[in-house]
Amino acid sequence: MLELGQDIFQFLHQYGYFVMLPLMVIEGPVVTIIAAMLASLGAFNVFAVFGFSVLGDLIGDVIFYSLGWKFGMEFVRGFGKYLGITESLVLKMEKYFARHGGKTIFAVKSTTGLCWATFTAAGIVKMDFKKFLKYSFYGGLVWSALLVALGYFYGYLWREIKTYIEWIGYVIFFAGIATIVIVNIWKGREAKRILAEKNNAEENE
Repeated sequence: MLELGQDIFQFLHQYGYFVMLPLMVIEGPVVTIIAAMLASLGAFNVFAVFGFSVLGDLIGDVIFYSLGWKFGMEFVRGFGKYLGITESLVLKMEKYFARHGGKTIFAVKSTTGLCWATFTAAGIVKMDFKKFLKYSFYGGLVWSALLVALGYFYGYLWREIKTYIEWIGYVIFFAGIATIVIVNIWKGREAKRILAEKNNAEENE
């Protein structure tokens, strides 16, 4: 994770906006936090970073939705399994769309693995695309705002303190990497919590 963060930091700093959106589609949280740090240091416009983050997140969601719509379970059984999108998980998520389609899309935006399965399932069950976009967009606004705020805060600390403590930049950079790790762990736990809550709700009905 540390090497990944360093590589993205250097790559973003060198190529700027040109590569920001594609990278955010591939690895949104990591790139968003690092880009926001660079924005705080004057390399980017923070509102542009936020906009790219929301758009990149939305594009990634639509890609999985489209794959589910076009290929159905064939995608899940084939390439999907390498991303943690299992057939049993997709079947489980399909059940939730009948009652809580939009809420489910919004709720899983901050999770790892479960969001991919959810968006794929939304495509498989042919969820209304406009409704899918709306809830994915709303969830993305909240999620991206949090990530941008975190990154900008670390960049601010770096900018303000480096004048007094020469090595503070390294401390803040490592703190940023630690935040990315914590975010990913939290996303995994959120996925398990959401599934557990939905399972309990089904059992009580």
